[in-house]
Amino acid sequence: MTLNVRGFAAQSAETELAPHNFIRRDPRDTDVVIDIKYCGVCHSDIHQARNEWHQSVYPLVPGHEIIGHVTHVGSKVTQFKVGDSVGVGCMVDSCQHCENCEADLEQYCLEGATMTYNTPDRHDNMMTYGGYSEQIVVSEKFVLRVPEALDFKAAAPLLCAGITTYSPLKHWGVKAGHKVAIVGLGGLGHMGLKFAHAMGADVTLFTRSAGKEQEARRLGANHVVLSTDEKQMAEVKGHFDFILDTVPHQHDLNPYLDTLKRDGVHILVGLIEPVEPAVHAGKLIMGRKSLVGSLIGGIAETQEMLDFCAEHNIGCDVEMIKMDEINEAYTRMLNSDVKYRFVIDMDSLKNA
Repeated sequence: MTLNVRGFAAQSAETELAPHNFIRRDPRDTDVVIDIKYCGVCHSDIHQARNEWHQSVYPLVPGHEIIGHVTHVGSKVTQFKVGDSVGVGCMVDSCQHCENCEADLEQYCLEGATMTYNTPDRHDNMMTYGGYSEQIVVSEKFVLRVPEALDFKAAAPLLCAGITTYSPLKHWGVKAGHKVAIVGLGGLGHMGLKFAHAMGADVTLFTRSAGKEQEARRLGANHVVLSTDEKQMAEVKGHFDFILDTVPHQHDLNPYLDTLKRDGVHILVGLIEPVEPAVHAGKLIMGRKSLVGSLIGGIAETQEMLDFCAEHNIGCDVEMIKMDEINEAYTRMLNSDVKYRFVIDMDSLKNA
């Protein structure tokens, strides 16, 4: 079963994404084939397309926030059937036998998870290609069931932006009575507000922009603190149990650490560069505070997150685009000109 697939790809770090035809790997007996209906656009797609992480292999087809329908199942597939509504997130495989995989934490696979694109397949060494395309082939163990109650367009970014913020809040036990602050109001930050609110926490947005209060409250914030205002920051000193920090570039963590209670936790989900300026260790030591990180979530937890979203009527705020608008969308993302996630209508690929 050979799949000749149309998509959009980067051919080099300097070229824009453009139409690209390629061949998907032959489905194995444990695979499902998915017709892609929607694909979210993540900031990491830009990093990869432009080789900003210095590991891109071209041609590169981005996209790891995938929603679609099953069109074929292998002979050993037991969990899905043709016609099912499904999703694929950031991973499509892992070793499945290390201690982390056995703990349903495939994102921390000790042999390295196979990412949805730009990673060699661990069985045949073919490069993986992402969701900016008509179809994808995925092991059933890495396919998510999308609840019918969800808006499929708004569900696509849940598979990265959603799980990236849900997982740490769940892991560190956020619940009613906790005071939680979210740093940054972008694709991740707006989901952090929604999840923390749905978990019953008292939620605050830290922002550098004075005009975001009304929007933040719409998304679930009870309070807004202007992080550039020393008086407002002083008023929340020692106030928070948890800070979920979604900012993807270097920023000063020290003022935020001052706002944590004893045993408070500052969670990084956006920053994967060296911390600069340096963290003053005394701010951690004097209050037994923790500075930690978190990476997406395992498959079981991602399914749990989708079900939680269906139960609480949570989706991502999205702006729909056509496939041939992707390069403009990248420029707008870099200018923070999207609320809060672009999603590609893959039907538009036919005319791109």
